[in-house]
Amino acid sequence: MSSRSIRRIAAATLAAGAALGAAALPASAQSSPHQAAAYRSGVVISDVQADSPGFDDRSNYSLNREWIDVTNTSRRSVNLDGWTLSDEDGHTYTFNHYRLDGRSTVRVHTGIGRDTYRDVYQDRRNYVWDNRSDTATLRNDHDRFIDDASWGRHHHGGHNGNHHGRRL
Repeated sequence: MSSRSIRRIAAATLAAGAALGAAALPASAQSSPHQAAAYRSGVVISDVQADSPGFDDRSNYSLNREWIDVTNTSRRSVNLDGWTLSDEDGHTYTFNHYRLDGRSTVRVHTGIGRDTYRDVYQDRRNYVWDNRSDTATLRNDHDRFIDDASWGRHHHGGHNGNHHGRRL
């Protein structure tokens, strides 16, 4: 066999191996820099209830049935102190002295309530999340993008809670 043939076979083998390796990576490792930030931190927006079930009467009960779930997919706890969750209109909730355990979820309610390790409250008297379309954006304490979830006409390809352009 000539050295040219050997080089061609080696190049084809390397290219096939690279393609196979890229296909085997998790979607978050192949994705955009925004997705890479969430992948590194392990913290993601995992679910959204933007439209409070039932009649929107601005009661605290109704306000608290509008929520965003933030999940730590890693094994290590993450200090969320100073992290923010905001909507497209600039309504912002800032986590205050909150540590999210590994493989845990905290539900961020819109209304008034007493914070626990599983539920925190924005203490608002008005709805935040637009029922038809909005984007929830999570940023860390250095204002770096961590994750987002979109729904409705501004979505990037999904339903209630589009996560990095993927359906939740």
